[in-house]
Amino acid sequence: MTTLEDRVMDLESRMAFQDDTIQTLNDVLFQQQQAVERLQLQMAALLKRYEEMVGQYSVSEEEAPPPHY
Repeated sequence: MTTLEDRVMDLESRMAFQDDTIQTLNDVLFQQQQAVERLQLQMAALLKRYEEMVGQYSVSEEEAPPPHY
């Protein structure tokens, strides 16, 4: 049978490993959040550029279709 002291030491050891795991997960989550924010900014910039390009090259609805239609 294990003594109370052994059980407390085991619990303290488990808690230390859990604290380390939680900190590691927190660091990874923080890095992922930064990556998501960068991607959102890039996506917004690309969308803005796309809309500008579409505006430059859009065909006016008043133009008649080409003769072969």
